[in-house]
Amino acid sequence: MATYQSSSLSSYKLGPVGGGRGRSSRQSVSFSNYAASGAGGTYGGICQDGNFGAGYGEGAYNNACVGLGFGGSAGWGAGFGGGAGFGMGQGSGFGDRQGLLSVNEKMTMQNLNDRLANYLDKVHALEEANAELEKKIKDWYNNHRPASSKAPDYGEYFKTIDDLQNKIIAAYANNHKAILAVDNTRLTIDDYRLKYENERALRQSAEADISGLRRVMDDLTLCKSDLEAQVESLTEELAYLKKNHDEEVKAMQGQATGAVNVEMNVAPSVDLSKSMADMRAEYEKLAERYRREVEEQFQAMTKDLQKQVVASVREVQTSKSEITDLRNVLQSLEIELQSQLSMKAALEASLAETEGQYCVKLSHIQELILRVQNNISDIWTQMETQSSEYKLLLDIKSQLEQEIATYRELLDAQDINIPSSTGSSSSSSSTTTRISTNRIR
Repeated sequence: MATYQSSSLSSYKLGPVGGGRGRSSRQSVSFSNYAASGAGGTYGGICQDGNFGAGYGEGAYNNACVGLGFGGSAGWGAGFGGGAGFGMGQGSGFGDRQGLLSVNEKMTMQNLNDRLANYLDKVHALEEANAELEKKIKDWYNNHRPASSKAPDYGEYFKTIDDLQNKIIAAYANNHKAILAVDNTRLTIDDYRLKYENERALRQSAEADISGLRRVMDDLTLCKSDLEAQVESLTEELAYLKKNHDEEVKAMQGQATGAVNVEMNVAPSVDLSKSMADMRAEYEKLAERYRREVEEQFQAMTKDLQKQVVASVREVQTSKSEITDLRNVLQSLEIELQSQLSMKAALEASLAETEGQYCVKLSHIQELILRVQNNISDIWTQMETQSSEYKLLLDIKSQLEQEIATYRELLDAQDINIPSSTGSSSSSSSTTTRISTNRIR
């Protein structure tokens, strides 16, 4: 009695890679063996949705049966993904017939299984590396930009740069306004300085006129003193003449009082006292007239001088008040000029400090932008590398599919060579092995 045993394994599955997940097989197709008379075996078809798999098992009534199966899946998300399933079935039997598989074919299948195992190991290592890289990329994107944006958003930096440029322009405008105000103040100071020079020249001319009038007043005072001296001398001379006249009158009266009376027929004598009185009256009138004329002339000159002196004093006082006002204005303008100069220096220092601060901030922002661009270029380089590796894996997949097709052709050719019938005591059995893979989540 023939003994038949068949077993199958499907245990090796690979999961997601990158941002996506390789889709595992959702359906498997199995085919029954076409052997008869106690021979049995199974082999499976390929899986759907981009997966592939194969299984093979064979048994005979009198010979040992070796079977194997393999499968794989691949998917592409933001990175790339790959998956594979591996199954193996084995059957054994004892009978009188020799094995149908030659040694070379068994070695070929073993080589194929070894290459498939190496491929699956490589896929598993690449999946782990891609998962780690995906985690790093997600962490970097979560830390450096919003999750919804597709490209780095530098809008905030541009807004900051625009604000800084506007502040620098405003500082320049304020600086130019301060410079314009200083220039206007300097022009105003020059105008007031010119007015001050003119007023000082007028003051000097007024002081010269006042000194001239004082000299004229001194001359008039001397003339007045001379006239007073002349009046005093005339008064003394008049007193002296009066005294002489009185003495002569007394002498003549003393001579007339003698005892001799001489009568002579002469012309009537002139009254000497009357003549003296007339002369005295005439001299007094002349002296009074001179005195009045001199006094009137002196009063007129004095009044003119007083008017000129009063006018000059008023002009001097006005000039002094104007000079005082101009000095005050000059001092206030000098103080304002100093304040404007200090404000200008402070604004220039503040502008320089602000420019330095914003230059430092701008350099930091540029360094940050450069660093982000370098990171993006590195990420793109890594993505291109991963893409090339993915293409390489696709090529390997296509090669494996070709090898699997070759393997199937070998199995189909071996299937044809199996005898169609055995002895009556042999029992036909058909074992169906299904290789299925579940979708990895």
